Amino acid sequence: MADDYLVRIGKLIRDARQHRGWTQSQLAEALGTSQSAVNRIERGNQNISLEMIARIGEALDSEIVSLGYAGPMHLRVVGGRRLSGAIDVKTSKNACVALLCASLLNQGRTVLRRVARIEEVYRLLEVLASIGVRARWINDGVDLEIVPPAELDLASIDAEAARRTRSIIMFLGPLLHRMDHFKLPYAGGCDLGTRTIEPHMIALRRFGLDIAATEGQYHAQVDRSTVPDRPIVLTERGDTVTENALLAAARHDGTTVIRNASSNYMVQDLCFFLEALGVKVDGIGTTTLTVHGVPTIDVDVDYSPSEDPVEAMSLVAAAVVTESELTVRRVPIEFLEIELAVLEEMGLDHDRTPEYFADNGRTRLVDLTVRPSKLEAPIDKIHPMPFPGLNIDNVPFFAAIAAVAQGKTLIHDWVYDNRAIYLTDLNRLGGRLQLLDPHRVLVEGPTRWRAAEMMCPPALRPAVVVLLAMMAAEGTSVLRNVYVINRGYEDLAERLNSIGAQIETFRDI
Repeated sequence: MADDYLVRIGKLIRDARQHRGWTQSQLAEALGTSQSAVNRIERGNQNISLEMIARIGEALDSEIVSLGYAGPMHLRVVGGRRLSGAIDVKTSKNACVALLCASLLNQGRTVLRRVARIEEVYRLLEVLASIGVRARWINDGVDLEIVPPAELDLASIDAEAARRTRSIIMFLGPLLHRMDHFKLPYAGGCDLGTRTIEPHMIALRRFGLDIAATEGQYHAQVDRSTVPDRPIVLTERGDTVTENALLAAARHDGTTVIRNASSNYMVQDLCFFLEALGVKVDGIGTTTLTVHGVPTIDVDVDYSPSEDPVEAMSLVAAAVVTESELTVRRVPIEFLEIELAVLEEMGLDHDRTPEYFADNGRTRLVDLTVRPSKLEAPIDKIHPMPFPGLNIDNVPFFAAIAAVAQGKTLIHDWVYDNRAIYLTDLNRLGGRLQLLDPHRVLVEGPTRWRAAEMMCPPALRPAVVVLLAMMAAEGTSVLRNVYVINRGYEDLAERLNSIGAQIETFRDI
């Protein structure tokens, strides 16, 4: 029995390593061991301690096993079932993590309503707790109350939790107003290829922040004499870059103009929150933001982040791929208009209710009903653009949608170094996807999906795309190690089951 466990653990480690694109030698180097030792581990021929398993999981950013429970979570999917009924879109993951970082600006009590209970939020809460911030779930675990200490204890930061989320990078903007010197662990998160923090540094240097990256940490030093004396032009119209600049500008005693800013959904939610803190922001929804900062923020604030357009898109894609009639409620329509326009051209049969406001009083919502449709491949390629273009995070869902459409669809995911590669995992389920280069995939449909057992891709959206295809495939599929899905979706399997899916969670080690 022990030998059998070693073989199964070894297989999980091998699959996780291959999905990360590492050789045995690269993993051995990260662990400080030999390639032959890694080879023995993967073949199940070497005893392995829980400590070593944890180290391997950290190196691969894959939850092989965790202390305290039986092992990584897997999904068993009985596919070929039609979905029906209605489902509500939950609050935005990316808005929630930005607002958690923004709570560091406030010396008063912050209450965030209907916060997504996802792994990314849990990691940030662990980091906040480790530096002295008191956060607790209230109102039967629906809302989150955050109370900061008078002084943050950055020396005690939970480095392991911090390294598992890229959102830690957004601590830089708030912290530069609170201390002259500090250190943060390197940012982690999804495996999407090389992503430098230089665009963040270009913006934050204008506030006197200087960063040296050594020994797995960012060493920050702030020069209080340096303030932005002209508009800050972002070199990348990125969401987190814009958010970091906003967070820095919020407590700058003066007016800051940010150009080439993202106007995406999470940036707008952050601007609405800053206004609730007493920071005036002009130009919300445009690429030029003017921030009238205040040096001290000490207010009790209550804010409701809006719904997640990417989750809404994933639910629409679930209906399309499984040929179902489904109503998706509380869809933030402003951030899905391009996607729906493309789907209309492909032949999607759907309708929507009149618009109404989200709980923040600003974001426009609709209820969207999708019906089984005969789709045709679009004439033009599918490619992302900064808002109001097709959302970068929604591109992977078009791989599954294109797979059920008649014809060939070119998907150009130019933003990330290797996310398009993970989309070819759909071939294991019967898809016909040809990787033209690391950024372009040619998808041919329609697809006759088939069940399979496979490892979860290490990137959030491609992982969900694989799950959707499994839901469409006749038979029983297994998706192993779904930690990455739990980073971005709350109770996704249970919620899909509520509208007709048959997905079982299980652990086997």
